[in-house]
Amino acid sequence: MNAASSPSVASDALALLIADEIRRSGGWIGFERFMALALYQPGLGYYSGGDRQFGALPASGSDFVTAPELSGLFGRAVARQLAQALEATGTAELWEFGAGSGALAAQLLEALGERIQRYTIVDLSGTLRERQRQTCAARVPQHLDKLHWADALPARFEGVVIGNEVLDAMPVMLLHWDGAQWLERGVALDAQGGFAWSDRPTTEHPPVEGPFLPGTVTELPRQASGFIRTLAAQLARGAAFFLDYGFPEHEFYHPQRTSGTLMCHRGHQADADPLVDVGRKDLTAHVDFTAVALAGQDAGLEVLGYTSQARFLFNCGLLADLEGADLRERAMAQKLVTEHEMGELFKVVGFVTPAELFDPIGFAAGDRSHTL
Repeated sequence: MNAASSPSVASDALALLIADEIRRSGGWIGFERFMALALYQPGLGYYSGGDRQFGALPASGSDFVTAPELSGLFGRAVARQLAQALEATGTAELWEFGAGSGALAAQLLEALGERIQRYTIVDLSGTLRERQRQTCAARVPQHLDKLHWADALPARFEGVVIGNEVLDAMPVMLLHWDGAQWLERGVALDAQGGFAWSDRPTTEHPPVEGPFLPGTVTELPRQASGFIRTLAAQLARGAAFFLDYGFPEHEFYHPQRTSGTLMCHRGHQADADPLVDVGRKDLTAHVDFTAVALAGQDAGLEVLGYTSQARFLFNCGLLADLEGADLRERAMAQKLVTEHEMGELFKVVGFVTPAELFDPIGFAAGDRSHTL
């Protein structure tokens, strides 16, 4: 790796770019903008400057693991729900947002085979696109011609959308309750030119009344809701499923959650300081699934269901798959469904265009839509 492409040089360049924007913006930018630059600034941001984020172990140089890297049984189970959705909506194309290493794409292409005519990945990272292509070329070369990439959704499209750990990576507004008013938490420069927290009054506030303890910091995930509204406006016919960690509104804004959910991930370790090592680690916030569901519903989609990842995978046949798996595969797949791993913290929400409404297998038992 040459110096011009090393993570430290890229991170330094990103920090300088953000500092310059802060100065040009009068000495302050909202955290929502800071997070967008830190993650997605072309060529410098965490997701746009490299491709080694995803992996099962720290030894791989990765920062975190996602469900498809843990076990191929994840994709096999999800594929059953997607197959039903493709049939019910009369479509033949899958659209995946934020495909990461390409592991899920390879698993779905293998499981669905000729049921799909085209597999489009919406991803802004050129380096990740290349890794996705390599992963699929190695695992499902017979389906490689179906694979395509896009920078954004077309104005109108049909198909079934899948997004695994996409919504949590969308920039969030930070809010601080000082006991008397809500303040927007942003980023300024300290005396040494480093990044520092700085609050300003705002008219924005959480969607619930509280009560909130003085000093509470929480997120307002406006971009995730905006993304769902855009998807609803452009999906002419089809369905969409999103798997991510998060809570319904009453848990997301629980009075005891005084520090919010914003976290950083690097080398399979977590920390809570997004102002340090900018561009070298992931920034993420849990999903407010109530806000996501309401955004889709208000924009014209029907909510198919909402449940835990464990229940969703069991409904989609994971138990039968485990019976035929070896010991190692079973051990890795257990992480997908046990409560202290991904099983309970991760949730699944589904949407469909109204004319194509159907009874999804993934929510057949344990649907929690009434809790949203």
